[in-house]
Amino acid sequence: MNILLVVACALVDGDGRVLIGQRKGGDDFPGMWEFPGGKVEPGETPEAAIIREMDEELGVKIMQPCLAPLTFASFSYENFHLLMPLFVCRKWQGMPEPRDHGALKWVKPHALRNYSMPPADEPLIAHLCDLL
Repeated sequence: MNILLVVACALVDGDGRVLIGQRKGGDDFPGMWEFPGGKVEPGETPEAAIIREMDEELGVKIMQPCLAPLTFASFSYENFHLLMPLFVCRKWQGMPEPRDHGALKWVKPHALRNYSMPPADEPLIAHLCDLL
């Protein structure tokens, strides 16, 4: 089974809320909410990938020292196994905008379970609740 390496980022605002994005209709898991991120390209580090993805998906600039690895998800889907490090970031430049998502929402960690998420994202919630 192929292992797919993707990265995710929990942007945390000054009120301790986490940014989630709603997947568009043409994506896998349409309408579900996720932590922004994406695939790590060949030759790219996870940190470089999350910096690139946050710029592409949300229009925000992140500096590598502002990224803190928190945990990771390891989940077997039907055709591949997903490995997804989750980074936390509390400092960035720009206002997040939904370039790659149907909508964005700032949510308190304990309320994240109220949003339908892909199976790989769900286990990450407990770690964010413990942190925040």
